[in-house]
Amino acid sequence: MIAPRHRFHSPLRLSPVVALLWVAACVAPPRAPTPVDVPRPTPTATIALPAPAPVDWQDWPRTPGTWSYGRDARGSRALFGTAGRDALAVLRCDLGERRLFLSRAGTAATPFTIRTTSATRSVAAQPTGGTPPYVATAFAPNDPLLDAMAFSRGRFVIEQAGTPALVLPPYAEIGRVIEDCRS
Repeated sequence: MIAPRHRFHSPLRLSPVVALLWVAACVAPPRAPTPVDVPRPTPTATIALPAPAPVDWQDWPRTPGTWSYGRDARGSRALFGTAGRDALAVLRCDLGERRLFLSRAGTAATPFTIRTTSATRSVAAQPTGGTPPYVATAFAPNDPLLDAMAFSRGRFVIEQAGTPALVLPPYAEIGRVIEDCRS
């Protein structure tokens, strides 16, 4: 009979699974990454810039105020402004002259540019000589620019060099004054 051979198990002869576990036990666990110091942005002063003015006059904000209608011995008038202050703009029908006068507060004798949705025209203006000071332009009652102002969609504008533009709503008071002069 043959004597059984004793098998030696050398630590170098490990099964592949055991060898893998043995090697894994010797490897250090992965380290968490060290945080990197990120410089914080330095706060800068913010400057609030005014919004650019809209290019299209139909997008300009309206001038604060409202129209009011009145009559006197000379005819009728529509005044635009805020309560307790002098009117910024006036449309007056002078029945004696059968003319309409559009005036705005100020002293500059430069022309008005009137913009409506259907017409734009430059008209001569001159000081009225009153107190407070106004500058005015005159229209015949049948001037089509008057209808363009009365029926402009949403607003019409009176511009004059050196003064802020008046962006005015075409309320019914304007049409009433025009019709008063045409009757």
